[in-house]
Amino acid sequence: MTQDATHPSPATHPHPPYGTPEAPRVAVRGEAHLEVDPEIARIGITVTARGTDRRTALDDLTRRNNAVLDLIKSYGDPVEKLETGAFSITPELGRHGRGERVRSYQGSVHTTAELSDFTALGELTTRLADLDLTRVDGPWWALRPTSPAHAEARRQAVLEAVQRARAYAQALGADLAALVELADLGAEDATPLAMAAPAGAYRSMAFAGAEDDSPPPLDLQPQRQTVTAQVNARFTMTPPQL
Repeated sequence: MTQDATHPSPATHPHPPYGTPEAPRVAVRGEAHLEVDPEIARIGITVTARGTDRRTALDDLTRRNNAVLDLIKSYGDPVEKLETGAFSITPELGRHGRGERVRSYQGSVHTTAELSDFTALGELTTRLADLDLTRVDGPWWALRPTSPAHAEARRQAVLEAVQRARAYAQALGADLAALVELADLGAEDATPLAMAAPAGAYRSMAFAGAEDDSPPPLDLQPQRQTVTAQVNARFTMTPPQL
């Protein structure tokens, strides 16, 4: 009975699932944790307006929102991203009396800005907070998805896996022979931009307009970011000296 060449029998499989006495397997996990300076910061700006009629509220809201956008855009290249998020205009009903009588209208617009110049960030934040009925939240510190720190963390995790596997093999009087499998368990920023920052990972500011005509820039201290990488690695090793 002949064996199909395209379907080798288990006895001739080049990598037995659990190793053999002649080529034992060793499985390890490599980890790396780096602390690096952030590359970008994001702030959230919310402007509000309130009027006794809808048109007045909309006009005030538009004017304040344009003032915010013009101020942010005036900083040029340090502003890497500017996005308008939620907009709302809401009628407020009277507390007393019957019927649906509108007492006033309240509107808001939320904008997010992403900056790479943290000196400009401190100045911009105070100037935004000095505007009428303007709330500023943040900053949220982060790394870019393409940051070299992610690749460096993965590289160090692989090196640790090799060193750990070699230490196990040498403890048996053997050495590593070949890499069988390398599985990436993920390398991620501790405070990705698309997720809410955990408690303590950001500074929050909320202002409704300062009284000082020329507020001093905030001295913002960037929070270092933790980058983590983990890999599972499997190797074959030479026969141990038992």
